[in-house]
Amino acid sequence: IMATLYSTQKTKWSQNVPSEKIDTNEQAGKMRIAFADVTLASAAIADVVQMVNLPNGARIIDGYLTNAALGASTTLSVGYAAYKNAAGTVVALSTAGYLAATSTSSAARTDIFATQALGANSVVDANEDGLPITITLAGGTASGVVQIAIRYVVD
Repeated sequence: IMATLYSTQKTKWSQNVPSEKIDTNEQAGKMRIAFADVTLASAAIADVVQMVNLPNGARIIDGYLTNAALGASTTLSVGYAAYKNAAGTVVALSTAGYLAATSTSSAARTDIFATQALGANSVVDANEDGLPITITLAGGTASGVVQIAIRYVVD
């Protein structure tokens, strides 16, 4: 016998009595975009660029990193700087929380937040300053344009 299973959201809507509200970052929310770019000029290994902050409560849908050919052996990772969560507790930085070091010696577009483990569909838990998204350089000296675009839902 096959069972009928329900998602968390479908359970709230049609199985619970009384029914429960589904968060707008789960259904009927507005998609938003966070975009940031930087032109690197002989950036050094271990340089970190603060790109953009995502607001508390945002559900991260997906995103990507685009880059020009930045130089031989260069790599970029995408993560976050140290920040405070909504409760005021400091969260330690993670240079590659959303994308492990990926080659940037050729022009490319690379997914960030590509899996659940890399933040896909996660909800930002940050104070009023938000979640600071960063890129970190490794491998060699880099010059050229880097961009990130992140799609998220808040309301």
